[in-house]
Amino acid sequence: MTTSAKLRDILVNELNLEDVTPEELTDDTALFGEGLGLDSLDAVEIVVLVQKHFGVEIKDMEEGKTAFQNIGSLASFIDARKAQ
Repeated sequence: MTTSAKLRDILVNELNLEDVTPEELTDDTALFGEGLGLDSLDAVEIVVLVQKHFGVEIKDMEEGKTAFQNIGSLASFIDARKAQ
């Protein structure tokens, strides 16, 4: 399973997203705003989920801004950190 596919599963199931399935999401799906419509509390939860499931830490707001653009950017961030 790719990081992106695992991430879609985690987001839908752990954030209890209703009316959406992991298969409906793409790498271009925005996490906030027009996309999934997540908020700042969800962002905190995502930080915890990324640490728990992937062992990757998002240390500050600047890293978060880059990583949280969409599902693909978060998956790329995770893959890059795991490779270090």
